[in-house]
Amino acid sequence: MIDRDLAELYGVTTKRLNEQVKRKSKRFPDDFMFQVTTAEKNQLIQLFGHLDSLKYSTVLPYAFTEHGAVMLASILNSDQAISVNIQIVRAFTNIRQALTDNTELRLEIEHIKKKINNHDKSIELVFHYLDELLEKKEKPAPPRKRIGYKPDNDL
Repeated sequence: MIDRDLAELYGVTTKRLNEQVKRKSKRFPDDFMFQVTTAEKNQLIQLFGHLDSLKYSTVLPYAFTEHGAVMLASILNSDQAISVNIQIVRAFTNIRQALTDNTELRLEIEHIKKKINNHDKSIELVFHYLDELLEKKEKPAPPRKRIGYKPDNDL
C-alpha cells in the first residue's frame, strides 16, 4: 500500500505518517517499505483512479509491505492506528492458539493411527491363524493305528 492510503486508514495525514517513518527509519528496512520511482508512480496513477491527485505531486510516494503496515500501526499515535495495532496483536495471539490446538489435535490423531495400525496387525494375525486351522481341517488325517484288542482289519 502507498503512504497516502495507509495514512487515511490510520487517521493521520500523509505528511505526519512520512514524518514518523523518517524519525524511526531503523524500523523500516527495505523489505518493509520503499520509495516508488517516477515510472512506477505514473503506472499507479493509470491503474488506480483514486490516485489521480498524485499526478500533480512532486513528491514520490512510499510503498509499504504488510510488515511495514504493521510497523506503522505500532509507531503512530492516532486512535485508529492504536486500534489496528491491538487487532494485530490479538490476531497473532489467536493464530498461535490455533496452531497449539492443531498441534494437540495432530498428536491425538497420530496416537489413534498407531492404535488402528496395531489393530490391523492383530486382525491380520487372527485371520492367518484361522486360515491355518482351516487348512489343517481340510486335509484328511492319516490313518491311525488302532489301540486295543481288535485288529485294524475288523472295522
